[in-house]
Amino acid sequence: MYTLLAVIGAYLLGSVSFGIITSKLFGLSDPRSYGSNNPGATNVLRSGNKAAAALTLLGDGFKGWLAVWLTQRYGPQFGLGDGAVALAAVAVFLGHLWPVFFRFAGGKGVATLLGILIGLNPWLGLATIGTWLIIAYAFRYSSLAALVASLFAPFFYALMEGPDMILLAIVVMSALLMYRHAKNIGNLLAGKESRIGAKKNGGKAA
Repeated sequence: MYTLLAVIGAYLLGSVSFGIITSKLFGLSDPRSYGSNNPGATNVLRSGNKAAAALTLLGDGFKGWLAVWLTQRYGPQFGLGDGAVALAAVAVFLGHLWPVFFRFAGGKGVATLLGILIGLNPWLGLATIGTWLIIAYAFRYSSLAALVASLFAPFFYALMEGPDMILLAIVVMSALLMYRHAKNIGNLLAGKESRIGAKKNGGKAA
């Protein structure tokens, strides 16, 4: 019962889409209406509003971290262990990808996954962020950086913690992130992917 409550709570938390909320606060167009049509920080950045993009990044990352932290902090007193933490992590991630509050049209999960990884192990989060930064700086493609970082995340965790339920959860989330980037993968192969900071059709004040 408590595990189910933790999973439902994490999913609802993940369903809070900061890209959409922040865009409304800044008077910007709905990020689902331009660019890559998803409410992630990279697409919000295409509006030209760096503050809105930064708040989206922080908010989406924070909810991932919070879901993990709450389960780790309060779960043990209800008999919840690593299995519940793993399920809560996947649930908050699913909430971000398919948010119930926004007709199941969510982001691609990069910031939320990074927040989750930081919650699981700060060094794991830093290693993954470092990988993202290196690839993003070298190639200027956010999607490529996200794909490479998500591929490395399970290996980083395995080296730090060893195999367990949480490792399985990270593998599942990494696979889902790659699935959500299917169009980006096609664009990368075709040389049509937008580079970081490039504006694209809209994103002006609504």
